[in-house]
Amino acid sequence: MPELPEVETVANGVHARIHGQTVRSVWTSDKPQTFKSPPDEIIEALTGSRIDRVHRVGKTVVIDLSRKKNPAQFLVHLGMTGRLLVSTPETPVPSHTHAILTLSSGKELRFVDARRFGRLSVVAPDTRYEGPGAEPLTISLEDFIALFRNRKTPIKAALLNQSLLHGVGNIYADEALFHAGIRPTRHAGRLTRAELTRLRAALVKVLTEAIQLGGSSVSDYVDADGVAGFFQLHHHVYSRTGQPCRICGRTIKRVVLAGRSTHYCPTCQK
Repeated sequence: MPELPEVETVANGVHARIHGQTVRSVWTSDKPQTFKSPPDEIIEALTGSRIDRVHRVGKTVVIDLSRKKNPAQFLVHLGMTGRLLVSTPETPVPSHTHAILTLSSGKELRFVDARRFGRLSVVAPDTRYEGPGAEPLTISLEDFIALFRNRKTPIKAALLNQSLLHGVGNIYADEALFHAGIRPTRHAGRLTRAELTRLRAALVKVLTEAIQLGGSSVSDYVDADGVAGFFQLHHHVYSRTGQPCRICGRTIKRVVLAGRSTHYCPTCQK
């Protein structure tokens, strides 16, 4: 599933290509599970609206819309395999396309999702989508430390809890814990202030670098032009089970925490 850097990359790419344009028409597929809001409601909210901004909140792409009446937000959750592609009308429409926004420039914004775990919805006027948890790139140190106080769950599981920090998933939790030198099985509430300070810094560093490299393409993820990311080439532990640690040479281990594969170096992480 795309995580914060991948969603940020998609949102930035889509914004650069379509902001300021007007939605002339909207087509939706007949696959109801794709739509968290009724398709007719989505079509009504989007048609005739101006796209002011495309940005990320957590793992959700948020498209801010304006019109004479009832400004709204269009939310796109990519799920496991969702893609937002900006295309010309003559570009063949991919299989599993579930929504097409025809824009005033003549281009189209297409939502493609083979496995249909993605969701499309609109937010009611005068309501702003803020996501389920805190933003990991901007949270203060004191607020970050407070998130994990007295929590008995493993720190890896806590990092994946979207009600605490939204946008962090399996890849970047593993990588941040490695860079912070913290074993993922450690109880979150027992980490010291110094360890949590390192973890916050590592998380910001890893997420920022991943955004700069266009995210990690380990499955179906591509950006708004259909281009893969490159951060997977910089992974230290994620999905490197049995390979030597890039720092110490020790074999990378894998365990399952909170139902998720978890990768770590037994020497570098204490």
